[in-house]
Amino acid sequence: MSSKIPRLEVERLVRSFNGRTVVDALSLQIMPKQVTCLLGPSGCGKSTTLRMIAGVERPDEGTIWMDGEIVCDAKFSVPPEQRGIGLMFQDFSLFPHLSVAENIAFGLTGSKDAKRSRVIELLQQMDLLRYIERYPHQLSGGEQQRVALVRAMAPRPRIMLMDEPFSGLDNRLRDGIRDLTLRLLKAEDTAVLLVTHEPDEAMRMADEIALMRDGRIVQRGAPYNLYTRPVDHEAVAFFSDTNILRARVKGALALTPFGRFLAPGVPEDSMVDIVFRPQHVRIDFDRNGSGPLATESGGTPARGIVERARFMGNESLVEFRMDFDHSMLSASIPGVFVPKIGRAMWLTVPRDKCFIFPSIE
Repeated sequence: MSSKIPRLEVERLVRSFNGRTVVDALSLQIMPKQVTCLLGPSGCGKSTTLRMIAGVERPDEGTIWMDGEIVCDAKFSVPPEQRGIGLMFQDFSLFPHLSVAENIAFGLTGSKDAKRSRVIELLQQMDLLRYIERYPHQLSGGEQQRVALVRAMAPRPRIMLMDEPFSGLDNRLRDGIRDLTLRLLKAEDTAVLLVTHEPDEAMRMADEIALMRDGRIVQRGAPYNLYTRPVDHEAVAFFSDTNILRARVKGALALTPFGRFLAPGVPEDSMVDIVFRPQHVRIDFDRNGSGPLATESGGTPARGIVERARFMGNESLVEFRMDFDHSMLSASIPGVFVPKIGRAMWLTVPRDKCFIFPSIE
């Protein structure tokens, strides 16, 4: 099978419930060894998309291919058990009357020895071998989730569909189990479609992110590209907190207390929103108390008064009440920085860290 043929391809999938369109003309491709993440808020259609690909939900319209062969269209649908797809949903669905070994071996074919060998291999890799003869009720929630992951991987599926699969793991285990799971799946040329509403998880795991909203993919690409070149306000805000500075455009320039920002192609005298993240706000420590001084790269400093400051662990979050319009602005500072409430400070916003969109008001 040519590596240029997508392992999974869906074209214009549509699914409606009670007259409401939940998935709206969704299309995507995933290659072998590729991890694609459907990222979006609850209710945007992520899980419904997974269920249609798995075959447990029938699309109203659209086509699904696996390795270049149609498995579902308007005329027919290959049964779920014949699609070669591994499923890992939030519901572990372990058989309570079967041991860990029997749960994992349930979907395997071959000799008894071959199945046992595969079970032991995966349990060792997931550090679960000591639980091989236990039953689900004897395991913690996190252990049950890891067993469910092993069971889904055991038959070596061509495609793995995962819906919030690591949500039951504590932070100490999550990163290691995620990385090991993806390494095992990629080693067997498995294409992975992962659903999450956690941007940090998507950024860590995905080769490609498809950002969903209202049943549609609004932006798709490498994690770095989505983070640094978002398509709109909501795309910026999904990955981090934001500050928004509203400005009027004059002569292709947005005029703000932080200086002028290029706004090419924006109609004259229209309003734009300049969106920037708290971690990109700079505190001008050199000139605090001596007044503003414009710079070529940082723009014009503007004065704000500290309203609140909190140490968050790896960083400190400081909120300012700005002099120019009394709006609130948040700054994220690495390390420990907790200035006194009421302190005046000068802030700058680097132009290359800002996004300009038509005003939403």
